[in-house]
Amino acid sequence: MKNFMFLFVFALVSLVACKSDTSTTSAERSVPATTQTNTATTPATAKAAEPVVPTGPVTTIEFEEDTYDYGEIVDGEKVKHVYKFKNTGENPLIISNAKGSCGCTVPQWPREPIAPGKSGEIEVVFDSKNKGKVGGSPQSKRVTLTANTDPVNSYLTIKGTVSKPEAANPS
Repeated sequence: MKNFMFLFVFALVSLVACKSDTSTTSAERSVPATTQTNTATTPATAKAAEPVVPTGPVTTIEFEEDTYDYGEIVDGEKVKHVYKFKNTGENPLIISNAKGSCGCTVPQWPREPIAPGKSGEIEVVFDSKNKGKVGGSPQSKRVTLTANTDPVNSYLTIKGTVSKPEAANPS
């Protein structure tokens, strides 16, 4: 019984001692919500939500064309186009991200820096599956490039018309 009472008193004292910690001030104990860890703005989450913009010296990029018109295609066809560009600045060009306006537009871009005066290519594939309709459906998709340029974003457009054949009449 003595052991039980001893454990009970020890537990009670431990709980009270933990709650009346005077080593921190009331300001330190009541941290405002804005200074607490915010997982929504951690670097890993921010990276997924927004592309990382390269820091350091900026350069300039010049495209041979920034819009490609593929004309008219049939629903389900894939269109591939290569956009050629040149680093017209004095510093290496670093493209940190290229993102299509929807999942049907997929860009591939050089991951390594492009030296001043050198050229590179960005391949864009547009998948027209389920984009067409009878009589044609105009489509215009945009690829956003993020690079160490001013402005940070450059835009490429791939557009055209996607048609769908009329269903055969059951006669």
